[in-house]
Amino acid sequence: MIRIYHQRITLVRTRKPAEKNINQELQWFGNSLGLFNLRDKDKSCFRVFIELLKAAKANMPLTSDELAYRLNLSRGTVIHHINKLMDAGIVIYDGKRYMLRVDNLKDLVDEVEKDIERTCLDLKEIAQEIDKRLGL
Repeated sequence: MIRIYHQRITLVRTRKPAEKNINQELQWFGNSLGLFNLRDKDKSCFRVFIELLKAAKANMPLTSDELAYRLNLSRGTVIHHINKLMDAGIVIYDGKRYMLRVDNLKDLVDEVEKDIERTCLDLKEIAQEIDKRLGL
């Protein structure tokens, strides 16, 4: 069973990298989605994200133990970052393994965009109901 849990969508508008550098562009991508923060000094969340991106390309979901081993991180650190990525709707859990929601970054942005649109539609619907009840 695949589950997507509640979702916290964060978008941060920052300048795109000036030069073509895949590492900087991936950092910018993740920062723009609010995935990485300054407290993550060793960039472990970024590393988990990149490892899951590689696994998506190979169509090979990973366990938290496999991620911890590959990245030389504790399982607790991996789980902490996986939970953050799941909360953002970027990663899903199939009961045994973790994987990116989709297998490429463009589709990931498309999915986030759909999530935002659904959330805005829900907000509008509730706002209309509240306005109606308040006589506005």
